[in-house]
Amino acid sequence: MVQQSKLIDIRSLSLSALKDKLTAMGEQGFRAKQVYEWLWSKSCTDFDQMTNLSKALRETLKNNFEIRAVKVRESQVSSDKTIKSSFTLYDGNVIEGVLIPTPDRMTACVSSQVGCSLTCKFCATGYMERKRNLQADEIYDQVVLIANQAAEKYSQPLTNIVYMGMGEPLLNYSGMMKSVERITAPDGLNMAAKRITVSTAGIAKMIKKLGDDEVRFNLALSLHAANDEKRNQIMPINEQNSLEALADALKYYYTKTKNPVTFEYIVFHNFNDELQDAKELARFCKHVPCKVNIIEYNPIALADFVNAEADKIEQFAEYLRSQQIVTNVRRSRGKDIDAACGQLAIKEETAV
Repeated sequence: MVQQSKLIDIRSLSLSALKDKLTAMGEQGFRAKQVYEWLWSKSCTDFDQMTNLSKALRETLKNNFEIRAVKVRESQVSSDKTIKSSFTLYDGNVIEGVLIPTPDRMTACVSSQVGCSLTCKFCATGYMERKRNLQADEIYDQVVLIANQAAEKYSQPLTNIVYMGMGEPLLNYSGMMKSVERITAPDGLNMAAKRITVSTAGIAKMIKKLGDDEVRFNLALSLHAANDEKRNQIMPINEQNSLEALADALKYYYTKTKNPVTFEYIVFHNFNDELQDAKELARFCKHVPCKVNIIEYNPIALADFVNAEADKIEQFAEYLRSQQIVTNVRRSRGKDIDAACGQLAIKEETAV
């Protein structure tokens, strides 16, 4: 059990709230902007490194505030150069994130929750207990730490971020949105919103909220079946968020944002790999401008699902293309270190 700190989590404060705190302590207001820049533009996690602040101010900061920095616990490098890292949070919880290098991009796959509550039958994280939502700074820190790996290991800058790690981002809506704001803000990491993709298992009312908030990042929906009976079997969330409800939400989202949607679809052997399944998916795709990413399944010990045969996957993709649907077949990365899609899970014995 982590002892409750009496110090204020400084990164939970807005710039104006930080200014109020510092002026109440007798400091000049402009100091808040300097501190904020250290925290969010320079990703500083140690008050002593804020070198343009006086020693007295640094002591004041240390006596009143804390920076709950995420730390790399362990990293593994795959044969395909993917790097999976486990990260320790301030309260001892552990999450995972992945650096996915390809010839034309460096992508950070980040987690949004400790565990997950959605119990998708094919996903390792779905078999974990959801312990809590991540705070915005904990998501931000994953991006910074993975960007550092890209620079140090491959001499490349981070180009893309996907919220496809542990957890359901739309069930941590405020933490996810604030992290995107800090990652994209000119006084944050200043990354383009179009380089960020948030993936959801499908929560209709929160997809509509994304529309109301007119988000500029990309939305991906983990679909995996385009009929309710099959989707209910593998994704219990579908029982409260039917395909009809999701289609309605996606149409609303598109009218508000004009952002095309990506549908993610794993083709499972003898489950959703027939021409009829492809036809159902093609019909669902007509609701909004979209593309389909067919994802290779990565088996996990807790489930019996198997990837469809290669020729079945190709036939499935070809049918979608024949319907003028942009379709990509994505090969998995990092399978040998359990870093691939659906494989992220902290084994209980590794928890701090």
